[in-house]
Amino acid sequence: MNSDQIKKGVEKAPHRSLLYALGLTKDDLNKPIIGIAHSGNEIIPGHKHLNELCEFVKKGVSSAGGVPLSFSTIGICDGIAMGHIGMKYSLPSRDLIADSIESVVRAYQFDGLILIPNCDKIVPGMLMAALRLNIPTILVSGGPMLAGNYKGRKVDLHDMFEAVGSIKAGKISLEELEELEKSACPGYGSCAGMFTANSMNCITEALGIALPGNGTIPAVFSERRRLATESGQKIVELVNKGIKILDIISKKSIENGLTLDMALGCSTNTALHLPAIAHEAGINFNLDIINKISGRTPHLCSLTPAGINHIEDLYFAGGIPAVMKELSKKGLLHLDCLTVTGKPLKETIDSVKFVDHNVIRPIENPYHKDGGIAVLKGNIAPEGAVVKQIAVAEEMLIHKGPAKVFNKEEEAIKAIFEGKIKEGDIVVILYEGPKGGPGMREMLAATSALAGMGLDKSVALITDGRFSGATRGAAIGHVSPEAADGGPIGIVKDGDIISINIPEKTLNLEISNKEMKERINTFKPIISEINGYLGRYSRMVQPSNKGAFLM
Repeated sequence: MNSDQIKKGVEKAPHRSLLYALGLTKDDLNKPIIGIAHSGNEIIPGHKHLNELCEFVKKGVSSAGGVPLSFSTIGICDGIAMGHIGMKYSLPSRDLIADSIESVVRAYQFDGLILIPNCDKIVPGMLMAALRLNIPTILVSGGPMLAGNYKGRKVDLHDMFEAVGSIKAGKISLEELEELEKSACPGYGSCAGMFTANSMNCITEALGIALPGNGTIPAVFSERRRLATESGQKIVELVNKGIKILDIISKKSIENGLTLDMALGCSTNTALHLPAIAHEAGINFNLDIINKISGRTPHLCSLTPAGINHIEDLYFAGGIPAVMKELSKKGLLHLDCLTVTGKPLKETIDSVKFVDHNVIRPIENPYHKDGGIAVLKGNIAPEGAVVKQIAVAEEMLIHKGPAKVFNKEEEAIKAIFEGKIKEGDIVVILYEGPKGGPGMREMLAATSALAGMGLDKSVALITDGRFSGATRGAAIGHVSPEAADGGPIGIVKDGDIISINIPEKTLNLEISNKEMKERINTFKPIISEINGYLGRYSRMVQPSNKGAFLM
């Protein structure tokens, strides 16, 4: 790809005429043209400021001798979309974002690409597009929100979802709820914990596709603006050197990303996004690699919602380079991987001068010996299920209990708030997978209801849907095959005993093989008829264990 396709030669006189209409000069047409894809809008707190950040990127591109041309993409805030039909569109929006960027960049033949996302599906969607295009690319996110403060206690969005359960249980008043909701999200940025947005933005540093600091510099800090300017300057350098995204994203760099994921205790949604990113890079990603890397990677950071610190604390502790420095002490990273700095990852790590071990544990003294995520398999989930094991209470790591089965999230939430779920129960939510939902909704409202009512240490939740990065507790999602695809999770009945063993990585329905076969042979999945984009998505989406991308 080369912008000469739209600006060089007699045949391109009409094209040049249109470029002049934009205000470009004849001199500009001799410079590399850099596309800037941003998802700035007025409906996502993490994206409200991205138009401003785009101006700093443009400044950097121009100062380095390039011509910046920006365009926008869509974005959905998972928090605002949570708990209603809007959440069905969140994961599917990832493919719309990827397709839209691919379309614009191919049409304009940009020489290089800057990506400015911030929140959950926008980050991986943009990366998926960039990998299809394989041109020089840098991602610079909008940065994390600062934590809120409520009566001297740091709070964030997950406290709000759990507060809903608390008020239903009579633990707090309406006045306290209102005070808290005005405190939890104090300004721009991606929500302040190790939720999906911040998980992906941190992982981009380990992938090598973002400059150091991308994952943790707070959105409101001037340093975030400087990072944007530096990214604009650096992309012109990558174009001049011919360093493309597939020179950076490789099997080894994806393993680096997954290793960092385990050390931080990232969102389970990374188990959807990393396979999808790998697919676009032509790299096979089997879910089994998660347990392999988790088994050798210690959990080093205690970050909300599973822990005590927020992203701002990780920033002040040295950020992602400091975490990777600890990981490198035991040879857990591929240090020869090229990054957008133009240098190998080793040089980023060697530049680290400070690590606050109050926030980033020394590798010899981790919070947990295994990483944040585990993949479970068994007769309910023969192709895998995913759990954030570091967010599970010790007493729930091995659990056996009766199933309470629901066909949709709303049914389960209603039962939780009506007191129909008791200690020891296992809530099973069906038909929330990529195909059956459709759209694979997050179940934060359900898990937060359990936590808010004090049931997160005694009740498990299993679903073919997924969970927010803000989820904590024995929440097992991504069960594959899903119920709508005839998966055995669909045959679970009320009262069936389910056995969960996270240390052994198993998930089983305790019925005989004979009864299992009989139920499967007579099982008829419920398939919803739906129009529009969700209907197309349902027909074309791949299973969650493969990354839930469209074919």
